[in-house]
Amino acid sequence: MQLSIKNKEYNYLIVGAGLFGSVFAHEMYKRNKKCLVIDRRNHIGGNTYCHDWEGINVHAYGAHIFHTNNEKIWKYVNSFAPFNSFINSPLAMYKGRLYNLPFNMNTFQQLWGVTTPMAAKAEVEKQINEASIKYPHNLEEQALSLVGNDIYQYFIKEYTEKQWGKRANELPPEIIKRIPIRFTYDNNYFNDKYQGIPVGGYNRLTETLLKNIEVRLNTDYISHKSLYNETAEKIVYTGMLDELFDFKLGKMEYRSLKFEHKRIDVSNYQGNAVINYTEGHIPYTRIIEHKHFEFGDQKHTVITQEYPQPFINVKETEPFYPINDNKNNILYKKYRELADKKENLILGGRLADYCYYDMHQVIASALKAVQKESSQL
Repeated sequence: MQLSIKNKEYNYLIVGAGLFGSVFAHEMYKRNKKCLVIDRRNHIGGNTYCHDWEGINVHAYGAHIFHTNNEKIWKYVNSFAPFNSFINSPLAMYKGRLYNLPFNMNTFQQLWGVTTPMAAKAEVEKQINEASIKYPHNLEEQALSLVGNDIYQYFIKEYTEKQWGKRANELPPEIIKRIPIRFTYDNNYFNDKYQGIPVGGYNRLTETLLKNIEVRLNTDYISHKSLYNETAEKIVYTGMLDELFDFKLGKMEYRSLKFEHKRIDVSNYQGNAVINYTEGHIPYTRIIEHKHFEFGDQKHTVITQEYPQPFINVKETEPFYPINDNKNNILYKKYRELADKKENLILGGRLADYCYYDMHQVIASALKAVQKESSQL
């Protein structure tokens, strides 16, 4: 592989063309800084990347629905691409029956036949009291102490075990800090004021962010670290932090996903963008029908089945979810201490921060990093 590299040619080498890297590069370009963005994948956008399948924007790495309460962030993303009015109202399939999510009065009516908030609250409280768990020691006990047995058995237990590849009573309680319950007939999954999807897909957003930036795809930073470090005054790194340090303190754990995309010759396959399959014997966790994100009227459709799987390495699988248990968090802190000693290194994004972020949080953290960096210029 031939690399065209000049010593300190750029102000910033940005490793990763996802949302954090794209926002950081765009903002630094506005400040007359020269940036090079590289990514080991063959596309920009990170996990927000969409590919066009006969007029349908397919979310290549699972459903991405933008939502935020932050008006500044909402205006920011809309300055690069207009957003539609999509509202996320997923369904859950359990033993051949569909239930509304998140847990709300529609769900409780479907479960128990109750029609009033008073009756629903009484049933939830009765089941919580029956569980009689004061100090939860694992995820199962945590869920039972928050919502009781029915909601746990129908929607949480087997679904969570599929997601994490472990029994619910072996998972730490911290995975579920709270379970939102609504006593209104409201199927909007998010409570945020602003919600939608870029018209024409997320590529429009990231392409606009990176419009004037030099980008090199199919480019692996880790394999040529010492060489690429000479190209820029500072490195913005959005990849796995343990990989950056050659796993010398050990490997942090992640969960991965496999996506099976299928084109089907029907105009409407499931009538909803997202349906979760909560039973353990069904190998996928959900089916996504992409056309509903943009209210498509095509004569065909594209669905995606989402399968959780172990993360092995970046050549075979993608690291999607950090496993934030005590052991991994301690290891992350040790790697972070190593990173903090490098004055020319800036970390950001889900992998580098070893933290599950929503999209608006990634953008906010990138803007914060830009602000901090700009104050030092």
